[in-house]
Amino acid sequence: MKKYLESTEYIDWENPDILIRAKALAGGSSTHEDIARNCFEFVRDEIKHSWDYKLNPVTYKASDVLKHGTGYCYAKSHLLASLLRANNIPAGLCYQRLTITDVPPFCLHGLNAVYLKPYGWYRIDARGNKKGVSTEFCPPTEKLAFPIATQGEADLPEIWAEPLPAVIQVLKQYKTVQEVANNLPDVELVTANKSMQPTANASAALKR
Repeated sequence: MKKYLESTEYIDWENPDILIRAKALAGGSSTHEDIARNCFEFVRDEIKHSWDYKLNPVTYKASDVLKHGTGYCYAKSHLLASLLRANNIPAGLCYQRLTITDVPPFCLHGLNAVYLKPYGWYRIDARGNKKGVSTEFCPPTEKLAFPIATQGEADLPEIWAEPLPAVIQVLKQYKTVQEVANNLPDVELVTANKSMQPTANASAALKR
């Protein structure tokens, strides 16, 4: 569980601004569940999804997502993991492989898993609500942004402590939200295990 509490290059919760925000979000809450809900709703509602709002710059470090108030789903998941870890709540990263228009090509969608007693690992999706997309924090029931509805789509079962390299490569390489939208990351599926499994090794489920 230790790795899901670490401050890292991209989930940099030891950044002073993240610590201040994490403390504020925990204020008045007595349980990890309440704190996690506050963090989730802040990232979902107050951090704008880059493509929904056509906002630059492209962000990937949690502290930059907080600073600029915007990020793709991947970047928003980095910030949410940081806020949770700063409150000593284990948090990881999850991915779905989805289509955009119900037909290929495919791309990754980023979300989170948080460890809450007595539920265990629970997936949450703070990408931001809009018409046709509504996510909630209501453990143990998952209410994610997107269902798996098309052949080739999948819930990737792992819970990563760090972002997938393919995600970071795209967010670093492209400088505008339009460029990212034209080059969204994808992976080739190898397995289709439906249960969530903690891991730090992306090769466990993906073929590079």
